[in-house]
Amino acid sequence: MAKIEFHRNERPTVGVELELGILDARTMALTSSYGLLSARLTAEGHQRDDSSCFKPELMQCVLEINTEVCDTIGQADADLRQKILVVEEACDALGLRLWWGATHPFSTWLEQRITPDERYLLLVNLLQEMARRLVTFGLHVHVGVDSGDKAVMICDRIMRHLPTLLALSVSSPFWEGRRTGLHSHRSKVMEGLPTAGLPTIMRNWSEYVWLVNHMIDTGFINTVREIWWDVRPHHKFGTVEVRVCDMPGNLEDTMAISAMVQCLVKALSDEIDHGTYQHDSHPMMVQQNKWRAARFGNQAKLVDTVTYESAAVPDVVERLVQLLGHAAIELDCENYLEHCVTMAHRPSAAQRQLDLLAETNDSREMVRRLVADARITQPAVAS
Repeated sequence: MAKIEFHRNERPTVGVELELGILDARTMALTSSYGLLSARLTAEGHQRDDSSCFKPELMQCVLEINTEVCDTIGQADADLRQKILVVEEACDALGLRLWWGATHPFSTWLEQRITPDERYLLLVNLLQEMARRLVTFGLHVHVGVDSGDKAVMICDRIMRHLPTLLALSVSSPFWEGRRTGLHSHRSKVMEGLPTAGLPTIMRNWSEYVWLVNHMIDTGFINTVREIWWDVRPHHKFGTVEVRVCDMPGNLEDTMAISAMVQCLVKALSDEIDHGTYQHDSHPMMVQQNKWRAARFGNQAKLVDTVTYESAAVPDVVERLVQLLGHAAIELDCENYLEHCVTMAHRPSAAQRQLDLLAETNDSREMVRRLVADARITQPAVAS
């Protein structure tokens, strides 16, 4: 059985990964233009083959932007702003735009092209239509921890908070050009994969290693990278990686949610260090709340997995922000974390899409306005 070594971090470092859609600036539709955009970034000296903060995804209509390893959310914010500025300038020159949302309101998955990479092609061959449907965009946040055992314990203990994170980030009310009735359709698309959704409950690093090796040895997955749980340990980076979130509607909201993730991991890590009973939240309780978050977004009522009492998302977020106050001070992200309260009380990114469509009765105009609102800079030339 292969050994999987967890590369520990001494500090709760943070890394943020954005998946942004690539749009045609004229039609506002998704376009499989990653190769064109990547070539421009490479020519301008912003990326190279051996190490890049700009990466492809399964579909050629997606650009992944990654931060360096950061100590604070403020550092991650500055890192991403600089990189997004570079990408926006390249997009302007190419007649492209960036989409901040977890699904596109009217482009269909049948129109998108697979990235010609051996790993991606093997995945499509294995997963068939379940892979071809993955025209979705998410936010992934890594937080450093100091042992594999702790990473597994945090994955278990953070599960009850995942629906809250999803409720704050919902931005995918449309699929294939129609209103789905959900505020996060992306989460349901992801759950169609055999190793996605909520993770199984594990007790320690050894049990996680056994599970991964068992799935590889039996041919269920090819590598550990094919485990797409809503939260998972990442042995190479030495992190807990939270993957449940839709791609928020702008960078400000993205950094607020990232701050909440970093604070949660830090608080749970400290709790484990101080000594705590390893209790489990019943998976069905978490699944129930995740469904409510996907269906209603920040208008959902979530059930407390300890008291079994229901509470509105704004109340849940306010209590959670208070509980995480000490961690936020230590991590120097109080203002970022406090913005989550603002997000909980205002219309979500999903609701904003719905409201704009009702106002304009034009899906392209709706996308155009949201794209403009999310920009870091104003375009040099009008579309």
